[in-house]
Order: sequence, then structure tokens, then C-alpha cells
Amino acid sequence: MFRNAIVRPPGPDFLRGITTSRLGPPIYEKALGQHRGYCEALERCGLQLTRLEPDPRHPDGTFVEDAAVVTPGVAVLTHPGSETRRGEVASVEKALARFYPKLERIVPPGVLDGGDVCDAGDRFFVGISERTNEQGARQLAAFLEGEGRRCTLVDIRGTPAILHLKSGLASLGEGRLAVIEALAEREDFRGFEIIRIAPGEEYAANCVRVNDAVLVAAGFPQTEERLRRLGCSVVPLEVSEFQKMDGGLSCISLRF
Repeated sequence: MFRNAIVRPPGPDFLRGITTSRLGPPIYEKALGQHRGYCEALERCGLQLTRLEPDPRHPDGTFVEDAAVVTPGVAVLTHPGSETRRGEVASVEKALARFYPKLERIVPPGVLDGGDVCDAGDRFFVGISERTNEQGARQLAAFLEGEGRRCTLVDIRGTPAILHLKSGLASLGEGRLAVIEALAEREDFRGFEIIRIAPGEEYAANCVRVNDAVLVAAGFPQTEERLRRLGCSVVPLEVSEFQKMDGGLSCISLRF
């Protein structure tokens, strides 16, 4: 059960962030409204929010999940793959220090983004991507395995249209993974029940199980229906302005 989350609303310079999307620039006021709706959903799920101030130095700072990987027993500060984002970690470190007496850290030459790390219960999947290298992934694995968690490294370089592992993968709990077709046949996921995301709805793979609910991007009816058939309590949320900046539902909070 999650009890806490760290969030940070986008700042006025949000549109200056890093993106590969061709969906056009985000509308700032709309992004703020979508972020408020997201925070309200987290609170309805029972989470207490630590709200960070927008950081004008870091336009991608709203994507707080990339700055740390957190479990009940360990918190690991990342070393983001994009040099321009490394300054985001300091404020997240300060917030986490209220909850964890000791914080671990990924160090060079390792690089790691939290968006490449999927917590699937006793197993973690760690993506090797353009933002996370093998050194960073193995450093994280050592911290997690120290508290009895197994880690599987998943190389997604060359997988089209996904920036991070969790752009195409989400844990739904109970041994289920929501997976895009491009990853669905990977041996890495053997032993899990694979819930395939319908072609054309790949963005919806970045859904988030938060206690008894599954938050999912609005506008993807086949995904919503598949999740409901599984018995999930589905909460659709508008995140179109974050999609324009290569972000999704998991990216805009750090849950623990």
C-alpha cells in the first residue's frame, strides 16, 4: 500500500523541456489543471502529498519519478541520463530525507532514470535505454537485491516509440503486467500474466496501480475496458499536456 507521494506542478517554462513528441507545445494552464486533477486522484487513493515548488531552472522538474527509486526499505537517488536534468535530484533528495534516514545514490559512470524502473512486487524490471545504462541499472540492482528484491534488466534500445521502460510496461499487481505489443513476447516477463495494450493505444501502457485503483490516461477505451474486465477500479485522467513532453501518469509522482 502506498501512503505518500511527492509531486511538483509544471512551471511556466514547461514547454522548454526535453521532448521527442510531435504533438505540439503544451498549454501551460491546461497542464496545471491536469496536474491538479492527478493530485486529487492520488489523495482519493489515500496518499498524503508532499508538494514541491515549481523549479524554474528545470523545465522537466514536474517528472519527479525520474529522480529516485523508492521502496519501503530503501530510497535510491538517481543520476539522470540527461545532463540537463541532474539538478532536479537535490530537491527530491531533501523531500525524501524526511521519510528515510539514509539515501543511496547512483554514481557515474552509471546513469539511471526512475522511468526505467518497474516495481512488480518481488521482482523489479530495469530498462536499459537511452537514459539508463547497464552500470546504473546494476548499481540499482545491488541496492534492491540487498533487501531481497530480484532484478531483471530489459534492454529496450531499438524498441520503437518508447523513451523509458515504463512507457510500454506497467505492473497491475497480482502477477499481471500491462505491456505494449512490441514488448509482449519478451522472455524477461515469463511467469507473469501479460495484458496486451491494443495497437494504437500504446500511450495507455503507462498506467499506475495506486492501492485499490488503476490510474489510466483518458481517451483509450479498449485499455479501460480490458482493465475493467480484470476487475480493476479504473480512474481515467487527462494528461494530454504531459504526453506532449514525453511524460505520463507514472512520471508525475514519486509514490511510496
